[in-house]
Amino acid sequence: HRQVHEVQSYMGHLETSAKESVHLVENEIQARIDNIFSNLERLEILSSKEPPNKRQNAKLRVDQLKYDVQHLQTALRNFQQRRYLREQQERQREELLARTFTANDSATTIPMDETLQYNESLQSAHRGMDELIGSGTNILQGLRDQRLTLKGTHKKILDVANMLGLSNTVMRLIEKRAFQDKFLMLGGMAVTCVIMFLVVHYLT
Repeated sequence: HRQVHEVQSYMGHLETSAKESVHLVENEIQARIDNIFSNLERLEILSSKEPPNKRQNAKLRVDQLKYDVQHLQTALRNFQQRRYLREQQERQREELLARTFTANDSATTIPMDETLQYNESLQSAHRGMDELIGSGTNILQGLRDQRLTLKGTHKKILDVANMLGLSNTVMRLIEKRAFQDKFLMLGGMAVTCVIMFLVVHYLT
């Protein structure tokens, strides 16, 4: 918990950090997040060795910590993406201001206009690709977070099942019955479709 609060404090310094030192702050935050993830892996192992009456509560606390750290990791990546886009726009602005323009005669007016339009189209496509990559990164991170959450939920369900005293034999029978019910449902659907087809075919 102390390490998570320290990372949160560092995250508050990102917006106010100077451009020259923001990279150092980002690297420090990433190193601390990696360290927390490493500690959480050890905590998961230790929580599994707790007494049965304390094991469930310990695992829930570890999962909550992991969820908080994943949100911090996502916030850091979002900030890095915004900073990258901001720096790219500043570089383009500086290049535009540093460019020297000369008067064009009438013979070169049309080609320059076409070149400018082509350049604007390229910049627009470039910005669109950056936004698409950013959205894809966010979606991928969201899927990873959901996978970890589902994994934790699956573990909790197994723990609850063990606490209820369900044996492996009972679980296999339940899975077998569910598998048979699925085929019965599919067979019933197929027979119903055939009957409907025959009725429609011979009565119309």
